[in-house]
Amino acid sequence: QVQLVESGGGLVQAGGSLRLSCAISGLTFASNSMGWFRQAPGKEREFVAAIRWSGSSTNGADSVKGRFTISRDNAKNTVYLQIHSLKPEDTAVYYCAARRNAEYGRSWWEYDYWGQGTQVTVSS
Repeated sequence: QVQLVESGGGLVQAGGSLRLSCAISGLTFASNSMGWFRQAPGKEREFVAAIRWSGSSTNGADSVKGRFTISRDNAKNTVYLQIHSLKPEDTAVYYCAARRNAEYGRSWWEYDYWGQGTQVTVSS
């Protein structure tokens, strides 16, 4: 059974930083690409960042570039999302996702497995 478990969310002041983690089990981690998405109330799920099994990565919207960094540790079966300079508009539930493909995708429907999400709330 494949499981993705996110952690690291919470309440943080604007300008602060967080590191989200996603632990994966039941999956051949190194052969898959991983992604982070977020969803704010009343909005569609938004692509944040993704990373290939090899470690090369990409970010989503311009609003996150330079502030969000995705990384992975294949030995620990864990993917991370480091977030700096948090803004109130970053408030959302952040989801980790796995794709059974070495190449990452930028759309939520390209991913096969999802975690339960972790809430990030940024106060102004």
